Amino acid sequence: MLGLSRILGLRAARIHRGGSPGAGLSPGPSSCQNQGASSRMYCACLLLLLLVTPRVDSSWWYIGALGARVICDNIPGLVNKQRQLCQRHPDIMQAIGEGTKEWIRECQHQFRHHRWNCSTLDRDHTVFGRVLLRSSREAAFVYAISSAGVVYALTRACSQGELKLCNCDPLRRGRANDGKGDFDWGGCSDNVNYGIKFAKTFIDAKERPIRDGRALMNLHNNRCGRTAVKRFMNMECKCHGVSGSCTLRTCWMALSDFRKTGDYLRRKYNGAVEVIMNQDGTGFTVANKAFRKATKNDLVYFENSPDYCLQDKAAGSLGTAGRVCNKTSRGTDGCEVMCCGRGYDTTRVMQITKCECKFKWCCAVECKDCEEAVDIHTCKAPKRAEWLDKT
Repeated sequence: MLGLSRILGLRAARIHRGGSPGAGLSPGPSSCQNQGASSRMYCACLLLLLLVTPRVDSSWWYIGALGARVICDNIPGLVNKQRQLCQRHPDIMQAIGEGTKEWIRECQHQFRHHRWNCSTLDRDHTVFGRVLLRSSREAAFVYAISSAGVVYALTRACSQGELKLCNCDPLRRGRANDGKGDFDWGGCSDNVNYGIKFAKTFIDAKERPIRDGRALMNLHNNRCGRTAVKRFMNMECKCHGVSGSCTLRTCWMALSDFRKTGDYLRRKYNGAVEVIMNQDGTGFTVANKAFRKATKNDLVYFENSPDYCLQDKAAGSLGTAGRVCNKTSRGTDGCEVMCCGRGYDTTRVMQITKCECKFKWCCAVECKDCEEAVDIHTCKAPKRAEWLDKT
């Protein structure tokens, strides 16, 4: 029991902020000591089992995997506030589920040429596994892009008439003017403010009661994602007049393509600011005084990222073995960088491509199917001893 108590003490120092593993499921060490030898042995085995079982919080992100089967009571990881909102607004949850698929695809597009490629785990309630337990740049990006994805999905669903409590932006009414002159607000302006308001209420509900460093980091990055969508709203107009003279204009505000938001947040990821908590625990200060302070639009993080070269179950890294790389590139998608110096294998495969295309009047393009030999380069797996060091 002395050895077990020591292990428990070490484990307590590393417990995730969500709570101790197995809380409320097993008797504590003191209660075990008051029982017989067989009972103490049983308690020791049970506690050791709990110690080696990793604890990763579930997330509302799993809504995207449920699709049309969203049942609020069966979604792991929702706090009471989120569950109540889910029960009251099933139409909104449906939109969030569709939006989740979209922002995950965007995340994977942005990091498709990097060692960490925003990979998800099938049938895993955490969606990304343990990789986001570290307060890294990657965690900052995922929280920002997920928040942006919810705003975008709700704003779009609102304008398309799919939500009961939301419709076109009520603030865009009457006459206004811009650099081109006067115009009338008309059509259906996308109600991005509604999307931002609901996303803030729903997503931030999990972080607000905690108020530790990671919670403040998540809240900050959530906000960055929400405001990023509004940044790329476009004003679209239609002209009225003789022969399109545009003597009268009707205008409305519309969402831009979500790719613009993804590109913007990817740049913010590149310039993310490492921070530490203030002494009073209410905000951040830059970790390195030689660098600029973080603004409200900057992504922030606490911990450096792992290199993601090797599979590391504790860190959630899948490694880069088997990843396709570009032999001629010197960037992050190049074989030297992607494969972390381990080298790569080359396989020649035959691909069918369109060739000898001709325009046929009117109006089609006819092409032949041509077979072409292409070399595919994939990263070598690490040597066994090197891999064992990380597992």
